Amino acid sequence: MPNRVVISKLGGSKVLEYQKYKLSDSLDPNFIRIKQTSIGINYIDIYHRTGLYPLPNELPICLGLEAAGDVIDIGNNVMDIKVGDKVAYATIPLGAYCEVRDFDSEKVVKIPEFLTNDEAASILLQGMTVEYLFERLYKIKKNEFILFHAAAGGVGLIASQWAKSVGCRMIGTVSNEKKADLALKNGCEFVINYKKENVLERVMEITNNSGVPVVYDGVGKDTFKISLSCLQTRGLMVSFGQSSGMVDDVNLHKTFNPKSLFYTRPTLMHYTRNKEELKISSTSLFDKIKEKKLKTNIYKIFDLKDADKAHELLESRKSSGSIILKT
Repeated sequence: MPNRVVISKLGGSKVLEYQKYKLSDSLDPNFIRIKQTSIGINYIDIYHRTGLYPLPNELPICLGLEAAGDVIDIGNNVMDIKVGDKVAYATIPLGAYCEVRDFDSEKVVKIPEFLTNDEAASILLQGMTVEYLFERLYKIKKNEFILFHAAAGGVGLIASQWAKSVGCRMIGTVSNEKKADLALKNGCEFVINYKKENVLERVMEITNNSGVPVVYDGVGKDTFKISLSCLQTRGLMVSFGQSSGMVDDVNLHKTFNPKSLFYTRPTLMHYTRNKEELKISSTSLFDKIKEKKLKTNIYKIFDLKDADKAHELLESRKSSGSIILKT
């Protein structure tokens, strides 16, 4: 029997349980069966584990939204995928933390030959997140200043490279000099160590007191007010995560009216709602990698049974790059 990681209650990393499970004897005609080799760890997994994001089903539940592996069986209606293909996914439903999984063939992408399963699982969700943030939610432009928090994290490093490929002048925040060097090496043009520097003052210095037209904030509570202060009039606040905690309730008029600011709280799943959008996003990402404008960055690999250790590392905010689980 294969193994998986589930939670039977909400809480810290120790609620993650490694256990055996039974596969269905039948395969849905539109599904494929994947022998998963690599599983992506993302901050949304922690939100689900702690209950910050409501779970879609009753407990116990298997976590995870991202994985890559080899197709070992296909449903009768599946025409564009065959046994032996390498595929990956980065979407609901939850359940990626397992060795073998049945998954909707419409929600997977084929892994190009120039990527390994490990690399695909390390970049698909984060890479498609950057794609929709930079290409479809707000189209970043050459020579334009933008502010991106946590520039040395998994998403931040991809964002640094993507911005450089466009010629966009990304300003990134980091917590130490090691992360500053890493962000700069990946294409972030300016870095601000928020432990030592005043973020607003540095942003205004860099932009000649103009501020930025858009801020990408995946940190949340700790950076919300700073992000707003760095925006130009009619600027856009993109709040796509909250690694430091949820933002406190705000007075909409007092918060956004003084500069006529825009605010959005997007999620990748709303930008990959169907196969067409999924193809647009994944193809754009894979093209960037093929053209060597993006590179994968696997920071740490854990065994599936050690998912708790992977969560602890991610929550520490000490990682620089992607974390994956191996089956």
